[in-house]
Amino acid sequence: MFRTFLKTKLHRATITAADPDYEGSISLDRALCRAAGLLEFEQVDVLDINNGARFTTYVIYGEAGQVQVNGAAARLVRTGDLVIVIGYCRLADEEIAKHTARVVLMSPGNVVASVEDKRIGQP
Repeated sequence: MFRTFLKTKLHRATITAADPDYEGSISLDRALCRAAGLLEFEQVDVLDINNGARFTTYVIYGEAGQVQVNGAAARLVRTGDLVIVIGYCRLADEEIAKHTARVVLMSPGNVVASVEDKRIGQP
């Protein structure tokens, strides 16, 4: 059996732009992707803290400081909104005890404030 767990999250990133005419995805600063362990074309969920919108898309590498939502999902966010970008992983039962989730807390300007790896709590 496989279970789905948090792999990584960028918490409180600021939307720098929204382009409905671009061909889908979220453009993320490469340094943010490195900090979070996100790869280009990896599936992510985006949760808008300001309006509650949630959607699934994929990562493309962007410019320094960039957090830009593209395509149809651009209509769900506004420049300046705070978002959480979440990546997941599927783990077999024997992998769960060794797994850690990476939490990247953001500060204004899409600067990494802290990075923490968190272990799964046991019931």
